[in-house]
Amino acid sequence: MTHGPRTLLINPTITSRRSARFPLSLLHLSAALERTGSSQIVDGNVDRNFIDDSLRAMEATPFDAVGISVMGGPQLAPAIAVSTAIRQRFPAVPIVWGGYFPTLNTDAALGAPYVDYVVRGQGEESLPELIAAIGRKDDAKLATIGGLSWKHDGAIVHNPNRRFTLGDTELVLPYHKLGDPRRYLARTYLGRRTVAHQAATGCRFRCTFCGVAAMFGGTTVLPAAERLERDLSYLKHELGADSVQYFDNNFFDREKDMVPLLEVMARFELPWWCFARSDALLNLSEHAWKLVRKSRLRMAYIGAESPNGQMLKEIRKGTRPDQTMEVVELCRRHGVIPELSFMVAPPENTEEETEHTFEFIRTLKRINPQSEVVIYIYTPLPEISRHEQDRAKRPGKPLFDLNGEPVVFPTTPEEWAQPRWVNYTCHADAPWLDDKLRQRIQDFVTVLRCRYPTVQDLRSPSWAKRGLSAMAGWRYRYGRYNRPWELELANRLVRLRTPQVEGL
Repeated sequence: MTHGPRTLLINPTITSRRSARFPLSLLHLSAALERTGSSQIVDGNVDRNFIDDSLRAMEATPFDAVGISVMGGPQLAPAIAVSTAIRQRFPAVPIVWGGYFPTLNTDAALGAPYVDYVVRGQGEESLPELIAAIGRKDDAKLATIGGLSWKHDGAIVHNPNRRFTLGDTELVLPYHKLGDPRRYLARTYLGRRTVAHQAATGCRFRCTFCGVAAMFGGTTVLPAAERLERDLSYLKHELGADSVQYFDNNFFDREKDMVPLLEVMARFELPWWCFARSDALLNLSEHAWKLVRKSRLRMAYIGAESPNGQMLKEIRKGTRPDQTMEVVELCRRHGVIPELSFMVAPPENTEEETEHTFEFIRTLKRINPQSEVVIYIYTPLPEISRHEQDRAKRPGKPLFDLNGEPVVFPTTPEEWAQPRWVNYTCHADAPWLDDKLRQRIQDFVTVLRCRYPTVQDLRSPSWAKRGLSAMAGWRYRYGRYNRPWELELANRLVRLRTPQVEGL
């Protein structure tokens, strides 16, 4: 009796157990693989012994291949560790990397001795085709698989990109493969049992700094309303979810496409959080906003990025600073908290642009004090990581460090896993940032988050947050951010939630 190919899917550790959410990419891959074979999932976010457990699973079952999902930043070192351990113990089993890191750094990933194949971008069609070709040892078939990069006679081969699709609309995610799916429901600002879900795939915008744009190449695919209704019904009635965190890269796109989905969500009335754009929210009709209110949108994460209109044009953001100011007022009227992300310390006019952003944030806080603010360092993608169409149309500017030397990006996974490049990937530091400005940014963030503690913080007691806010009041009012030692001391005791690190 044939069982079809067996695949082990691994999600290396990237967050705490408390912050673990469904490994949605692996669930989608597992559902696709089940059509012609079988799969098993090991999730390092809930299983701290995931490397040993992966090896034990491979000892118990003869897997045809191992697929590992790899984000850049903190997930890279665990991905290297599990790949190395598997290669040493099971040298003949092919290892496939997929996800953002190998898509954006394909040559670096395939240069590693423990990576045999890279699936770039979406894998629901490419991975099953690859597993089948591996089983038949069919190199001719390998050359036809879209979105695949592989090694042939010592050389790296990049097959053409694959078009993105939502695939089978009847696809049901195999949540049971995670053990008890309810352990992924978390207490958040939205509710006591918040669930993670992704309805749409991709983003049709092409921001030059964004890994989503590089991975999806300006494509958005939305689901059928029937599929969203089936998914929400399972999450609410079977798992007991009382709120939803949507991981869609850009939830609000075109209203005509969104209204059928909003109508479904309005029937379920599950409080929700999502990514959004200021222009999309401003363009919504009153009818759409009525559905948004009925569906109980609580918070929208909006990429404001910069108060500099010219910079927004250069990074192809597609929005304007005045739209950011309008949207915080619009959200206030509709009872939605705007969570605004900003990128400070760009490579040019670094200090001036940073101070300009600080003042813009203060202006937005005056318009809507409930606005949440998340501050990152502006770290553009390496030129080689940008989508090939965008590189051809609009080459990026060269980047230089503090000494005026060109920034040289890593060429191996091990180099990318070094702390300085993990910080770069996570928008926490940049080679052109000096100690003085780095401290200035840190001090501003300390004063701001003490003056306006995030509503997402359910851990700190209300009295402590009120006390910190009062302590920070004079510093914020007069712009005295330098060395807020008393706030740092108090925060060691209170430990306010940091949205940059501890999002929903």
